Amino acid sequence: MNAVATLLKRISETDDLAVIPSSHKWTEMGVLPKDWSVQSLRSCLLSIPSYGINEAAVPFDDNLPTYLRITDISEDGQFRPSPRVSVKHPNGQAFFLNEGDLVLARTGASVGKSYLYNPKDGPLVFAGFLIRISPNPEILQPTFLAYYLQSKYYWNWVATMSIRSGQPGINGKEYGELQLPLPSLIEQRAIAEVLSDVDGLLNALEALIAKKRAIKQAVMQQLLTGKTRLPGFSGKWETKRLGEIALFFKGSSLFTKADMSLDGKRRCIHYGELFTIYGEYISEVLHGTDREETFFLSVSNDVLMPASDVTPNGLATASCISESDIILGGDILVIRAPTEILNGVFLAYAIKINRNQVMQLVTGTTVYHLYGRDMANFKFDLPSIQEQNAIVRVLSDMDAEIAALEQRRDKTLAIKQGMMQQLLTGKVRLSESRIIADDTDDAD
Repeated sequence: MNAVATLLKRISETDDLAVIPSSHKWTEMGVLPKDWSVQSLRSCLLSIPSYGINEAAVPFDDNLPTYLRITDISEDGQFRPSPRVSVKHPNGQAFFLNEGDLVLARTGASVGKSYLYNPKDGPLVFAGFLIRISPNPEILQPTFLAYYLQSKYYWNWVATMSIRSGQPGINGKEYGELQLPLPSLIEQRAIAEVLSDVDGLLNALEALIAKKRAIKQAVMQQLLTGKTRLPGFSGKWETKRLGEIALFFKGSSLFTKADMSLDGKRRCIHYGELFTIYGEYISEVLHGTDREETFFLSVSNDVLMPASDVTPNGLATASCISESDIILGGDILVIRAPTEILNGVFLAYAIKINRNQVMQLVTGTTVYHLYGRDMANFKFDLPSIQEQNAIVRVLSDMDAEIAALEQRRDKTLAIKQGMMQQLLTGKVRLSESRIIADDTDDAD
């Protein structure tokens, strides 16, 4: 990764080429290296763009082809079916993807989304809302194109081309008009290789994060049920009904988003801005103070839960607040217990591993509600406050480790975006030795 770090430093020092250097030229796509060309996507294909099969999906069957739909493509262009489905059609063979093929979403909110076929994903038949393009490998390297289809330049083009009177869309002919900045095939491969290295790092980080989350989940199941005890603790846990040790309140419904302003006096938490990952909250401030005495204020160690949602699952979430005197909005259920009896973070973790029990306490049909009188019936195992505090420290440390990995992943993703913006337009060129090495590798 030293090579990537060096390249990043060069990118960070590169200006927007306000003055065109002698090595570059002005083109219809802006400033590009003199040895690059601008070609339409159509001119770089083996055949005209083709549409997928119009057929309903059927449950996955090993005897039928796997069906590739827009919804099976992730935002980063990976095959992520949920669930995997099949398709049954007499002409299905004509719609199998081949190595080097890409598909592009042609309609709806996902227009522009792309996927480069990976043979490791197995045989795939592509659906009718996708358009297949087959790059000519003597002109356009498919992986280079796949990365270009993730760039901000491409997405700006999609935003312009997909404007319609109704639902947005781009047809095959219009995709063929997409202009591409093209270096030599050798440089295309070198650029794709560098970006693939970064993707490898991102995939490794994602795998590590998933592993850490799984470990934490297993540790939670053990520690929060007393199946595994931390050193120095013994004695029987008590099964408690939450109503025995806590009081329940509801936040104030006397203000709305219109009352909130960044230049107000008091901070508040409003439902919809309550939960982010790991139970942190987004606070805003209230504009004006004339109704301040009517607000419900937090107390450190309060546990906050949504009081209403459109799905039962959306209510089975809890967060412990460590600050007092924060204004709490009306769609918040507040659980308050003495700190010498209950650690709020411990309770939030206990709610997380008992989500199914919480969902059984939810009432409603169209909009679901969670009332204090119902949450009072929540049952969980409770150790001494000393053991609660020790368990919270262990789990909080694990959360902090995961958060650090996620921050590293997000930073790496930002680095990749910066590299794409520079490399795919030639603002930063790879070293000649890297290009020559890649070409030699291909020859071998």
